[in-house]
Amino acid sequence: MTRFASFAELRAACLDLPGGFPDAEADVARREARLTKPPGSLGRLEEAVAWLGLWQGLSPPRLDNVEILVFAGNHGVTAQGVSAYPAEVTAQMVANFAVGGAAINQLARVASAELRVIALDLDRPTADFTREPAMHELDFLEAVAAGYDALSPEVDLVVLGEMGIGNTTAAAAVSAALFGGGGARFAGLGTGIDDQGLKRKRRAIDQALAQHSNALGDPLRIAAALGGRELAAILGAALAARHAHIPVLLDGFVSTAAVAPLKKLRADALDHALAGHRSAEAGHRLLLEELGLHPLLDLGMRLGEGSGATVAVLVLRAALACHTGMATFAEAHVSDKDA
Repeated sequence: MTRFASFAELRAACLDLPGGFPDAEADVARREARLTKPPGSLGRLEEAVAWLGLWQGLSPPRLDNVEILVFAGNHGVTAQGVSAYPAEVTAQMVANFAVGGAAINQLARVASAELRVIALDLDRPTADFTREPAMHELDFLEAVAAGYDALSPEVDLVVLGEMGIGNTTAAAAVSAALFGGGGARFAGLGTGIDDQGLKRKRRAIDQALAQHSNALGDPLRIAAALGGRELAAILGAALAARHAHIPVLLDGFVSTAAVAPLKKLRADALDHALAGHRSAEAGHRLLLEELGLHPLLDLGMRLGEGSGATVAVLVLRAALACHTGMATFAEAHVSDKDA
């Protein structure tokens, strides 16, 4: 079992990152250039296959084993009236996942992906971060390690998703702490709060930023003070994926906020990750821009659960099918533009 003994030890692991495999990426590009189509005519589908090759070190890359990790956690900040749903819904939805009744269950089946749901101390919510840190150092590090260990090392691609009532407030707080602008910039309607709920949400975020001003210079301390166990686990899983050369598809606002501290620690820390989609949650577009991530899809989704990124798995499968299944000009006896 992985154990990070301190913020310093985790920070060192976040900074010690392997690169990709440019030879595999170049080989993918060479085949792509010979396929029976004008160069670049499949747009981002071509880029996506090259990205898979770069991080898997394979040409052609593969998507035989795709895993969806959904981490669930509860948040003490719900005491501030920031969510339209009570905290017990987190556990109820985890039970729904277990019997196959949620949207992500259906999408995972269609995408031929294995869904795994990891609940993190649901009976022990994080602290209300308007009053004290959501997690102290040891609790945070344990959640990161749980995410790190959850990743199956043999997978070809991992989707990172979440479930947790109150976690869009945590995501907005982490984003505001990392990139500025306060609650007014990053807080949105989440699960469907009204205008008064949005005011409470923004106020709670601003209170938290003031309460934890001494942590704002350290991305990991920000994640501990303002995040949640599921966000910490997503950070850990993304870090494990980088160490194992496994490409990552990020889901919506919460998943993206969870890994944003990695980017703050090292500029290329998320090069192995793609944004599966752009959520309808207000802060997600802003956060993607801050991180330089360009989503594959924009379908107005805001469910969480890894749902948007799982739909994007189908796009990657389409990209790979074209790359591996199309004939080259020579094979098809078709004259290319330089003939």
